[in-house]
Amino acid sequence: MSTQSAKLVSNMKNKRLLFVIFLAVVAPFVAAQSTAPVTSTPTDAKVAVKGPAKPYPLKVCLVTDSDLDSMGDEITFVYQGQTIKICCKPCEKKFLRAPEKYLTKLAALEATKK
Repeated sequence: MSTQSAKLVSNMKNKRLLFVIFLAVVAPFVAAQSTAPVTSTPTDAKVAVKGPAKPYPLKVCLVTDSDLDSMGDEITFVYQGQTIKICCKPCEKKFLRAPEKYLTKLAALEATKK
């Protein structure tokens, strides 16, 4: 019985050692991803436009209509010459999936403001 117990303890120690090595290898990659800057410029938005970007006229997120600071720091970027401000990273992804939808919404809101 003691031989089986010794093998079991040895296997458990080996598994723990493999787990620690795995964590040591993976941890730097996880840490590198979590330190990404909050404000970013989407790669899809890189379109050459002459002149300065048009200012963002709203005080709310273009995607959700929430306050810009409702989800932490606002995210600002320029898309096709228009400054866009949104409340969070998920909204940035939503905007980039259907930018024309939100640019049309922005144009309509600007028209009603005038």
